Amino acid sequence: MKLRIRDELEANALVPSDLQCYQLEKVPKALRSNSAPCPVFFPQMLTYILSFLPLSDQKEASLVSRAWYRAAQNALRETNVRYKIPVSSASLPGIKSLGLRGISCIGLTNLDGSPASHQVLQSVAYHLGPHLQSLCLGGGSPTEASFVALILGCPALRSLDLSGCNSLFVSGMLLAQPETAQRVQQALSGLRELNLAGLQNLADLSFNRLSSCAPYLERLSLAYCHLTFELGPAQGSRVPQESSPSQFSFRNLLRFVKERASRLHALDLSGTGLLPEALQALGQVAGLQLQELSLHSCRDLSTEAVAALCHQQPGLTFLDLSGCSELTDGALLAVSRGLQHLQHLNLRKLQRLTDAGCTALGGLWELQSLDMAECCLVSGRELALALGSVHGTPPPLTSLSLAYCSSLKPHQKLEHQASGPKDPSSQPQGPSLLMLQALQELDLTACSKLTDTSLAKVLQFPQLRQLSLSLLPALTNKGLVAVAKGCPSLERLALSHCSLLSDEGWAQAARCWPRLQYLNLLSCSQLTEQTLDTIGQACKQIQMLDVAMCSGISMAAVRRFQAQLPQVTCIQSRFVGGADLTLTL
Repeated sequence: MKLRIRDELEANALVPSDLQCYQLEKVPKALRSNSAPCPVFFPQMLTYILSFLPLSDQKEASLVSRAWYRAAQNALRETNVRYKIPVSSASLPGIKSLGLRGISCIGLTNLDGSPASHQVLQSVAYHLGPHLQSLCLGGGSPTEASFVALILGCPALRSLDLSGCNSLFVSGMLLAQPETAQRVQQALSGLRELNLAGLQNLADLSFNRLSSCAPYLERLSLAYCHLTFELGPAQGSRVPQESSPSQFSFRNLLRFVKERASRLHALDLSGTGLLPEALQALGQVAGLQLQELSLHSCRDLSTEAVAALCHQQPGLTFLDLSGCSELTDGALLAVSRGLQHLQHLNLRKLQRLTDAGCTALGGLWELQSLDMAECCLVSGRELALALGSVHGTPPPLTSLSLAYCSSLKPHQKLEHQASGPKDPSSQPQGPSLLMLQALQELDLTACSKLTDTSLAKVLQFPQLRQLSLSLLPALTNKGLVAVAKGCPSLERLALSHCSLLSDEGWAQAARCWPRLQYLNLLSCSQLTEQTLDTIGQACKQIQMLDVAMCSGISMAAVRRFQAQLPQVTCIQSRFVGGADLTLTL
């Protein structure tokens, strides 16, 4: 017997963005009773303990009893969980329920200027506003009047996301009335984070009015806003000092940064076309001590400009240089020398980066996440030397992406044998990625030169939760079983287009993954309904399954699988059973 816990959120089509429905197995009646006390802990103590667990483990703990369920809900409220609310009249009862629970982080979808949207905004302001700390209107089209009314009802906001809300800035008159601006400033006095990404109509005047209402901003995103760069006096042109009513200028942004230098810690200028001299001007602002900087797809940036930035802002802990296509190995060397406390580094799509540059990664001892996807010249040899060095403690890396690194191939240094007991004396005596035992996320998508042998010897990470081996043409059942034994804690696994996998491999591998929740088997053509039966029996926590374009699986088998595991919220099954794509399309 299974009892389905349906929270009031689900009943009103309100679903947390990263929280799924729970499945409660049959438990003793005393534990299921609403009046049953917490078996061991006081509720507050249990909530405190659960707050330290990963989200998936909090979900599992919530199945113990009603008391544990409530404690898990309270713990989730204390974490960064955003509840997505579709804007419709059907959401109104759910908004009231969220207010009673004290939910403080929400996002509104399908927001426009309709009466229904206005009604929802009023409800949010009334029921959630007093304790709302994070509000996302991203991509919506609210009217200026409804936006102001909502903000005035949310005096505790610390994070506001207006990304893509161009309707607020088309007229250029947002907060133009001094009385309104003063009231909004009082409401936003505690705002620390503002996201204005993707605003094509943002201009100096509207930016200045809005930013002046948030005097204590610490984090600002202007990603993909249209920045204009004027020539300075050194180039012989006169730079106007007044703010532009129609353009968003770098000169105006620089003035803002200078005024807020002592408080501003995080800046996102991705996709703004930032020039090398502009980056240098930002980096040398007096008193500015950035901790996070995103420069994704700023294609004009030079290695010299990045080197200067690393010297000017040594306190950076997060740096995104992905898509900055002009950068070379020298940029990575400058990062290693200048940013000793860097924890997160994104180098995706740096196609001029080579193995020589990877040697510099050995100097980043605090690195927690590294993204080198689509660095097509990186073979992996020097990367293993840098990250798996035995000359010191390896970095506490938890996330590594090498997706689409087409030159990545097995090397002797990547393939040290790791048999026997897992104690320090039995660890590989040379540099190896096996040293990264804290790794939780690994992406090896389309690293086509990897083989069963190399994967079996490298993929031995007991804490790994997320793994992608999609588009590996040489992966067979032997490699699948070896990965299953080496990575038993997987919750997310992608194996799309691995055409050599069969039912036989899954029959052995599935039993090793009881925690598996998300599984992508897209276009694994040899699999049949036997694999579905195997997964249904061994992976009881599965929530999302993609078997699209699996010609050996029928729709009847998919429906049977869904009926056996009702907690599965999504099954992608397009073109199963060998459907003719030409005729279907």
